[in-house]
Amino acid sequence: MPSLISVIKSLKKTKSELHEDINAVFDRDPAARNQIEVLLTYPGIQALLLHRAANGLWNHNQKSLARGVSYGSRMLTGIEIHPAAKIGKRFFIDHGMGVVIGETAEIGDDVTLYQGVTLGGVSLDKGKRHPTLEDGVVVGAGAKVLGPFTVGKNAKIGSNAVVVKAVPENATMVGSAARMITKAKPKEEKSQDSQHQDLEKAFNAYGIDLDLQDDKKDPVANAFATMLEHIQESEARIDELQKVICKLDPDYCEKEIKKLSADQLNVLK
Repeated sequence: MPSLISVIKSLKKTKSELHEDINAVFDRDPAARNQIEVLLTYPGIQALLLHRAANGLWNHNQKSLARGVSYGSRMLTGIEIHPAAKIGKRFFIDHGMGVVIGETAEIGDDVTLYQGVTLGGVSLDKGKRHPTLEDGVVVGAGAKVLGPFTVGKNAKIGSNAVVVKAVPENATMVGSAARMITKAKPKEEKSQDSQHQDLEKAFNAYGIDLDLQDDKKDPVANAFATMLEHIQESEARIDELQKVICKLDPDYCEKEIKKLSADQLNVLK
């Protein structure tokens, strides 16, 4: 039974990691009182401990058993972590109910997640499809981080935010307002088999369509870009008029107008 022996050894290594994880709870939750209470009543710690066991089994090719441990953890804690997900040290899930962490997600050290967070994928590809959270990231309650991109070190994602693109280090991301960006046209009647095939082709995980053209991904940003272009054209026209007036009337005082740039509009970034 060499594989089981290896698994047991790997589980022993989690003892020091567990000690660090418990200390992380005291650092980030003022309600924590003692280690026994944390172990028995904090679902985030229980889910993390069971994940380390499931991950050890997964890495030793005991995948069915690993999924069983993961499923049991979900029933016990309300937190779903795929056994293949990579999680660093001092990871803390506060409250925890409804947290989902996908198969190819990678989480660095000192990361904090609150209840209802989803680290999901928007692709059906077998490769990397879930986000990578670098050290020190904090993700607020109900936030959705969807896609195979990186959230930089010490970044913060606000509650209920929906993030679908890379986040730089030390940035703060907020916002989740839904806006209609496409409207499907009525389709002709088709057979059930044909409808099922069309559904498979059109399915988008978490409702994210990666094939949208750039000008349809964010209609608000697109509208601002159009307005900015118009403003810049108007400013250029005003400059030309000022020069003509100065030639006609030397006493006219030409004034420098501060130009508006895209850098001043965060919505376009």
